[in-house]
Amino acid sequence: MGFGAPAGVLFDFGGTLDADGVRWAERFHQAYRAEGGSLDFKTFEPLFRTTDRELLHNSGTRRLGFQAMVNAQASLIVEASPDAGGIDSQRVGARFHAAAIEVVKRNRPILERLARQSRLGVVSNFTGNLDRCLEELGLAGFFEAVADSAVVGQEKPDPRIFTRALAALGAAPEESWMVGDNFEADIRPAQALGLRTCWLAPADRPTPPGALFTARIARLPELLPALETACTG
Repeated sequence: MGFGAPAGVLFDFGGTLDADGVRWAERFHQAYRAEGGSLDFKTFEPLFRTTDRELLHNSGTRRLGFQAMVNAQASLIVEASPDAGGIDSQRVGARFHAAAIEVVKRNRPILERLARQSRLGVVSNFTGNLDRCLEELGLAGFFEAVADSAVVGQEKPDPRIFTRALAALGAAPEESWMVGDNFEADIRPAQALGLRTCWLAPADRPTPPGALFTARIARLPELLPALETACTG
């Protein structure tokens, strides 16, 4: 990067590093429907949130890597679904995992290039095993700070989880960026702290009322040009 690179760049994990701005709930729903599930998303999402809480409160989750966690959640989803008998949870998990791996593989060179000039961190509302997931995905080496909400005891949009990660990087808010797909959890609180922000969202996603952000992208490979434009403009 031939521009004044930011001192620190924070990333969300789910939906940001492993997908193009699409939440886990939506992606699991797609995999579930592809394997014969009948629930619409409005009915499916509360069921998914229940499985999120089950994983969070299960002490065994902290020992799981990415694929094992995906498979565990797929199993919980299918078990809780009223049409469980006709769905193979392993196939649901495999669909979700394969799509995520494809995006992670594509994004890895972007992170590698950015890490040469900026200090990187992850700030995620997760389940205590984010470090294991990053290691399995071949991403851990790029990040000097990992703030997993279940480990640090704070959840986005709490500003303390952002400031904690920035302190670990030794970077001030005004010289740093936050990149994430959840506007309310990632972008709005980071903007309030004085970070520049990059909202990762599909092109057809409406902009929230009163939204403020430095840049908007639809895929992580668009991040480097967005940073260069903002830092040289």
